Formats: sequence, structure tokens, C-alpha cells
Amino acid sequence: AAAESAEETSVEAATISALKAALPVQKEIDALVSERKELSSKGLRDQHFSQGALLAFIGTAFAIEGPLNTYARAGKLFPGPHLYAGAGLVVLWALAYACVPAMQKGSDTARTVHIGANVAGMSLFAWQIVSGLPIMFKVIELTKFP
Repeated sequence: AAAESAEETSVEAATISALKAALPVQKEIDALVSERKELSSKGLRDQHFSQGALLAFIGTAFAIEGPLNTYARAGKLFPGPHLYAGAGLVVLWALAYACVPAMQKGSDTARTVHIGANVAGMSLFAWQIVSGLPIMFKVIELTKFP
């Protein structure tokens, strides 16, 4: 009976020791849960979604308006890097948007694709600026102002 009691005491001591070792981990978990609740209460996901939707709407409208304006002014389109980058940008915005339902279900692959599409989109947007400046200067040069 004494050996059994000593064994139980040893098991209880090991259990208590294991629980004490886990306390710092639990504190870290509690801190992370608290931080997540605080961030969640700010509505950052909804804000990000609204800003992204607005950007996609305005960008798509300009991606359509630009070629229409060119065709109306010149009677033809000028296929080139600026036109292709704009079309590619709209496709990447659609891809990023299409990932949203899967991301809401917790898909890390969708999140990675969403981020990748937006990074590639930012690169194409930078190219839009670079390739659009000479076009803008040419339009200003050829425009007859009153």
C-alpha cells in the first residue's frame, strides 16, 4: 500500500509539474486570443473588402473607358504593353476577388493566391504608369486646346 501511495504521489507530482510547465504556453495562447478579439472588433476584414471592391470597380471602369476613349478619338485601338497590362490587371483583380469565399472558409491556398494576384497586380499597375506617361504626353501634344 505504501508503494502504491508513493507511486500515486509520483504520478501526481509529474502531472502537476507538466501543468506548471504548460502555464506559460497558456498565457501566450490567452494573449493571442485577446489580440485576435481586439483586431476582429476593428472590422479590418470588412474595411479591406470594401476598399478592394472600390478599387476593382474604379479600375475596371477605367480599363473599359480608356480603350473606348481611344477608339472614339482615333477610330482605332493601339494594341501594346499599356493595353495588355490593363487587361491583365483586371483579370488579376477578378482572380483575387474569386479567392474570397475560399479564404472565408479558411483556405490558405486561396489566401496565397489572393496575395500573389494582388502583388502581381501592383506590378502591372506600376507598368501602367510607366507605359501610360508617354501616351499621356502624346495626347496632350496632339490635343488642340481652346
